[in-house]
Amino acid sequence: MMRLCSPSRPGSLLILALLQLAFILFLYRRSLSSSFGSLLYEDDHGRYWDYSKTHDVYTNLSLITPIPEGETFANCPAESPLLVGPLTISFQAIPGMSKIERKNPYVKSGGRYAPPHCKAWYKTAILIPHRNREPHLRHLLYYLHPFLQRQQLQYAIYVIHQISKRICFYQSLNWCCLKIPNFHKTGNRTFNRAKLLNVGVREALKDEDWDCLFLHDVDLIPENDHNLYVCNRRYPKHVSSAMNKFKYRLPYRMYFGGVSALTPDQYLRINGFPNTYWGWGGEDDDISARIYFAGMKIIRTPLSLGHYKMISHNMDVGNEKNEKRFDMVVKVSKSWRSDGMNSIEYSLLQREELPLYTNITVDFGNSPTV
Repeated sequence: MMRLCSPSRPGSLLILALLQLAFILFLYRRSLSSSFGSLLYEDDHGRYWDYSKTHDVYTNLSLITPIPEGETFANCPAESPLLVGPLTISFQAIPGMSKIERKNPYVKSGGRYAPPHCKAWYKTAILIPHRNREPHLRHLLYYLHPFLQRQQLQYAIYVIHQISKRICFYQSLNWCCLKIPNFHKTGNRTFNRAKLLNVGVREALKDEDWDCLFLHDVDLIPENDHNLYVCNRRYPKHVSSAMNKFKYRLPYRMYFGGVSALTPDQYLRINGFPNTYWGWGGEDDDISARIYFAGMKIIRTPLSLGHYKMISHNMDVGNEKNEKRFDMVVKVSKSWRSDGMNSIEYSLLQREELPLYTNITVDFGNSPTV
């Protein structure tokens, strides 16, 4: 009687392990050739940027003044005259929320902004997954609001939290934290970045027909305001192509972490981000694979322009390395159509329009390992 091969047999396990290793090496290789095609970068128009000569991030903001009442809004120019290039970035002092509010008087409730002097030609939603990183969030808001205003965009900033031992939010010039009773039963300690971004996209699209969705880690600050926060029409864009953490170069060819930009159509074509990566790592490579399986390619901001500084920090408790990430990445071809925007479930606990951002707090249960 013929016996079918079982995955538990040593030979099958060896073959499976070798296939898994080959796929992982494929994703992480840094060679110039690949079956996924050569690296694509947007045109840098031959510009040279001297990052030894930087400008204050609030330069030229005083030039923004509302048009007189009754006058018709003209369209903003295709290239903003307010841009200055490389920016001075410092993390020595944590800015207070009240200071950030004072320095950004035209930002409306919920972190919304539209140029008061011209009609914006583009609408971008900034989505920030967040977990107990209040100082990092303050730094990002301090730099990102003026950065976007000089680009003359219409934008809104969304900060998405998952339930934790406590829920922290900004109210009446102070951070308020509420302890969650029976935490081990009602919440989850393990961070799920990708699932939070799916939540953010769904909630943001309820507000506006956004042209672009920017998926933004809280600890990355852009260093050049000519790095426009707009999407590429053809392909999903990896924006943080040159981070100081990686000596301002791409760490590996399929890297899609940090800051990325997709149109709503592109996001839905890849079925959003995976919901099943709990803890640190793996989801970025899953997303890279989804893009190619959906028939698209990754395009990147030029290395000369995609400069970002990372705020130094230790590995968070509750965001430890996902030990299953490599096992999961090799299964993307089978999982991406069923794991994503079409399968996300969550309970919306709080949605509040704060002075500098829209706060969204959700509960989507426990990691399968909890």
